[in-house]
Amino acid sequence: MDGMLLLTRFLLVGIVCAFLVCSGLACGPGRGIGKRRHPKKLTPLAYKQFIPNVAEKTLGASGRYEGKITRNSERFKELTPNYNPDIIFKDEENTGADRLMTQRCKDKLNALAISVMNQWPGVKLRVTEGWDEDGHHSEESLHYEGRAVDITTSDRDRSKYGMMARLAVEAGFDWVYYESKAHIHCSVKAENSVAAKSGGCFPGWATVHLEQGGTKLVKDLSPGDRVLTADAEGQLLYSDFLAFLDREEAPAHKLFYVIETRHPRARLLLTAAHLLFVAPPQHNHSQPQPLFASRVRPGQHVYVLGEGGQRLLPAAVHSVSLREEASGAYAPLTSQGTILINRVLASCYAVIEEHSWAHWAFAPFRVAHALLAMLCPSSNLPSSSPPPDATAGGIHWYSRLLYQIGRWVLDSDTLHPLGMAS
Repeated sequence: MDGMLLLTRFLLVGIVCAFLVCSGLACGPGRGIGKRRHPKKLTPLAYKQFIPNVAEKTLGASGRYEGKITRNSERFKELTPNYNPDIIFKDEENTGADRLMTQRCKDKLNALAISVMNQWPGVKLRVTEGWDEDGHHSEESLHYEGRAVDITTSDRDRSKYGMMARLAVEAGFDWVYYESKAHIHCSVKAENSVAAKSGGCFPGWATVHLEQGGTKLVKDLSPGDRVLTADAEGQLLYSDFLAFLDREEAPAHKLFYVIETRHPRARLLLTAAHLLFVAPPQHNHSQPQPLFASRVRPGQHVYVLGEGGQRLLPAAVHSVSLREEASGAYAPLTSQGTILINRVLASCYAVIEEHSWAHWAFAPFRVAHALLAMLCPSSNLPSSSPPPDATAGGIHWYSRLLYQIGRWVLDSDTLHPLGMAS
């Protein structure tokens, strides 16, 4: 049995690598069959443009301010000096403060330094402001936490700054702002912030509807359970629970978006990068739109199970808020690719804002699961041992593989700014 499961996994990896990369995404924004991948064309940022297009200290960017770090504070140990010889530090205070930063900021800065030298041979990255211990920046600036840097090129050629900002985005900074004609501002998430650890999940106490009747906590789902889902036309049906794509047991802390409706009344918590289905505007016959939870706004309509549980109804969102929970985080996958959670229709997928693409990418996984069920019917029973990764903690290996492939073949704008859990 163990050998068969291992063989299934290796076959699945082969299918994904050969089928998904070489052919499946050939018609999309990735590489085609037998074609050499061309370098991504980079577009300079415009003056005063920032990426992502949200405020710096919000969940989708570098996250909330966590407090000023001083040399005498306990958090000073969070800062590390950067002695990279390929970076010029202005250090006008002559204290070495500009070299101090969080490890995440240091990693992104070092990656950017390489990109700058490749883009303009003979030119280096220059840091004009790093960690600020003297109060020279605005209140709650991330410079006070060593999470922000102001940068230029060593030749101070301002015509290069728009492209340098784009290179900073590509290097992985969580927020990049063409703030001034004289410099670019970049910042990162806190090392241990909730924002840096967001994936696509629901809290453990969220409920699903079972085919045999009643409800079950999402954290208690097991292989063999059949739960209420909906197809592309909005018709309700029951579908097999296959695995958890992400699972973190309580008391893991997550920051959830709270989506509330009134008619019908419903309340759903899910993380920023998870997909919900938003109804098209009235008199518009287009398909429901998959949308990241972080982009859902009051006035939009989501799909809620009506009274009697016979059909889905569009319900207006009347409030969206944020709430931190310590009840764990769970991302169930069904054969249908959708699920009714707390009576609200949601996608099983996250990170990429294309439900159909994600569902297609999981086709090999569903095929392998079906073959395994046919070859070993007892493995599909709740009372038996679950398949590998079905209930194991952390991000499912298949999800992680697809995310790495997605980063390689898709434009960064297609993926949620938070990516997968760190």
